[in-house]
Amino acid sequence: MKQMRLILFSKPGCHLCEGLQEKLEQIQSLKFELEIRDITTREDWFAAYQYEIPVLYLLEDGAEAAKPIPRPSPRASVKQLEQMLCKYMSNSEKNHAE
Repeated sequence: MKQMRLILFSKPGCHLCEGLQEKLEQIQSLKFELEIRDITTREDWFAAYQYEIPVLYLLEDGAEAAKPIPRPSPRASVKQLEQMLCKYMSNSEKNHAE
């Protein structure tokens, strides 16, 4: 199985970003590395995501580009978030195998 990495574009003080990060850190049944990218550290990230954060991408080892994951509802439970990620991770593995 490929190593999966989730990339969360965020910024300090963003309550939606912090809430999503906390929920992602609580998921234990899926194996992934969580990388937090502060959009205030790079002008290109800030320009691209200042009105969109939190933005979540899935990147698997060997993939040339990260795939965007639709933003989950801030009201989504950890379990609902886990189910959504499971769907995207399994779709990514299926597409990579073809």
